[in-house]
Amino acid sequence: MGGDVLRWGEYRSMPWKNGGGMTREVASGAVQGPLAPAEPEDGFDWRVSVADVDAGGPFSSFPGIDRVITLVEGEGMVLTVDGTPHSVSPLSPFAFSGEATTDCRLEAGAVRDMNVMTRRGRATARVRIVAVPAAGGTEMACAAGETLLVMALTEGIAVGGPDEQGRALGRLDCVPYEGPGALTLQGDGTVAEIRITAAR
Repeated sequence: MGGDVLRWGEYRSMPWKNGGGMTREVASGAVQGPLAPAEPEDGFDWRVSVADVDAGGPFSSFPGIDRVITLVEGEGMVLTVDGTPHSVSPLSPFAFSGEATTDCRLEAGAVRDMNVMTRRGRATARVRIVAVPAAGGTEMACAAGETLLVMALTEGIAVGGPDEQGRALGRLDCVPYEGPGALTLQGDGTVAEIRITAAR
């Protein structure tokens, strides 16, 4: 069933693993267990967070972790992963290995990014950017054993089916949902759809 709305103003702030910046923890959990508050250590199967990147520099190393990073504010950045540069544009999910030597160069000032981490061999993640149409809304089905998290990237989105009162989402608020079932979005804006499943 759907969880409570996780509000941007209530996310816990904590320093990066390498001390180079700050991260707001959204949620973390196990693939065969309930949603849980994020832990400061690496004891998770999956974790979603939002980081503020004010200057270029190295990323923390997360051995055994797969990462998907999505720029949600700012003009762009270049990630050099094991010596290969990749231009990361706004709202374009980029996947890379947590143990790769990764360095960030900012193209036009500070950025904010959403990070999805999964423990290799335990969980996998798919991240998709979805436009919610003003007319009709969008329904997102969620399979048994799957965790769906929907983060609002703009104002103007509400979550709720026809049989329940819609709950308005502020920018970067997040709704966790565990299947089977479906989550209904109304409004006019853009969300990030994050699907977590057990690794096969």
